[in-house]
Amino acid sequence: MDDPKQSAFRFFSVIGNGQAYLNLLYLLASFPLGISYFVFLVSGLAVGISLSIIWVGIPILLLVGAGWWTLASFERFMAIHLLSEDIPEMSRPSNEGAGLWARFKEYFVNPVTWKSPLYLFLKFPLGTATFVILATLISLTLAFLTMPFTYEFLSEFQVGVFFGPGLPVWHIDNMSDALLGTLIGLLLWPVTLHVTNGLAWVHAKFAKVMLSVDPMEWLTAILKA
Repeated sequence: MDDPKQSAFRFFSVIGNGQAYLNLLYLLASFPLGISYFVFLVSGLAVGISLSIIWVGIPILLLVGAGWWTLASFERFMAIHLLSEDIPEMSRPSNEGAGLWARFKEYFVNPVTWKSPLYLFLKFPLGTATFVILATLISLTLAFLTMPFTYEFLSEFQVGVFFGPGLPVWHIDNMSDALLGTLIGLLLWPVTLHVTNGLAWVHAKFAKVMLSVDPMEWLTAILKA
């Protein structure tokens, strides 16, 4: 059985863990980036496919393909440097003397070429869900931490803390209750950071699976987790 003191230390030590804040930065950035990727892919593919019957869409589709590879490279860079995830190269070493057609063919047979747009598409719902979870936790934490400064305003409008159906509403209308709220906020912050680390782990493993050249990388990522 773990020593309660050690367990408490591990719980609160996340507050001073710099990696947790890098994870938080990455996750908060995932929401706007996911929207941008989704808009780029949907609009680019829609225009390219619709105009392909008159051949104008072919170069557009090629540009979109180059664009999603560039965005995937950017995502790999962020996962490595913000999430500290070891992600293999997106392509295998190629012959430097290979011609244009050989390089073109290599691009299309590379599994990352087709996994990366799927990754960018899924970044939108995954980033949105992550943002909702973190925004809720951060908002609650800040609300409790600032109660000594806001409780008079909250009590004037009968704002309280609702714990669930059938339970009384906690109306914070004095400094004692406000300080108790601050204590709750101090406990919520490490909880938020632990949740952040868990979500970052999911994002990191997902990036490793989708942005590495080995199609069986998912198995290696799970075994090494």
